[in-house]
Amino acid sequence: MPMLALAGVCAAQRAELRSAPALALPAATDSNSPAFWQDRELVVYSSTGDGPVFSAGPNKSRLHVSMPVVLGQSIHRPYWIEAVWRDEEDGTVYGWYHHEPAGLCKGSRLTAPEIGALVSHDGGRSFSDLGIILSSPYPLNCSAQNGYFGGGNGDFTVVLGRAGTYFYFLFSNYGGPLEEQGVAIARLPFARKSSPFGAVEKYYNGSWNEPGTGGFATPVFRVSVAWERANADAFWGPSIHWNTYLEKYVMLLNRSCCSPGWPQEGVYVSYSDSLWDPDGWSPPKKLIDGGGWYPQVLGDGPGGTDSKAGHKSRFYMNGVSEWDITFEKDPEEPSTVN
Repeated sequence: MPMLALAGVCAAQRAELRSAPALALPAATDSNSPAFWQDRELVVYSSTGDGPVFSAGPNKSRLHVSMPVVLGQSIHRPYWIEAVWRDEEDGTVYGWYHHEPAGLCKGSRLTAPEIGALVSHDGGRSFSDLGIILSSPYPLNCSAQNGYFGGGNGDFTVVLGRAGTYFYFLFSNYGGPLEEQGVAIARLPFARKSSPFGAVEKYYNGSWNEPGTGGFATPVFRVSVAWERANADAFWGPSIHWNTYLEKYVMLLNRSCCSPGWPQEGVYVSYSDSLWDPDGWSPPKKLIDGGGWYPQVLGDGPGGTDSKAGHKSRFYMNGVSEWDITFEKDPEEPSTVN
């Protein structure tokens, strides 16, 4: 099949897209679609403003069970489940959601997203809300011109570090001064996964020294033009997986530029040996022009998810895959082991 796009060689690796028979997640998709394996079935969540949907099946081309996720008592609606992790020891499923409060700007739909935590004891079919754990310290800007957000923290991914000590949040920071806007990072101690409120640390000015709720943040990738401007130019909505072939982390990014309405300029890819070093990510390289929101990988074979993939996987945008994605090492440079 013809090659559709090629990412620039970057720090000893590259990514290629090739057209493939179409696959689609069973439910409408308006966010990252996280996944985990349970009882030899792949579980995938698809979310829109109407709520997340639970789908399961033997593989990503045969997701045959779809049902609305049940959320217990919570004021944080609407919500989008954008990351999950299953404890292999006891089966508990932990999730993290993007929440958009309504009615914040009179006569406008502008909002400021927040990030919250969930826990499930029935295999991820229903969740209890553990509350908001990531939010912005800055007031809402009701004059923002991007069409959606006047600040806030949202559109994110969560990955457990290789050492198993911290969960790392890569999130979109939509407000505050220019130097804080962009794709930022925070971490949650593994030991606090069941009681996360007050335990999240944002990375700021070289250290993990700011609280998750109301703390400042230093971006991994800073905006070029601020989000409140009509011509905003920024990376957002990261999706990250550990690539077992490259032995590196791979981040896919949206780029919005350069007019109102959140236009998609392209999808980009970046690589890193570790999550604990926010400065270790390679400069983003374009993977494809235009495209849809929420690019992500779903790994092939048992164990492959949105957070773990290998040499060849499927590449999705808006819950639809028409491409294989293949990662290659630069033959002139050995890969490094994390």
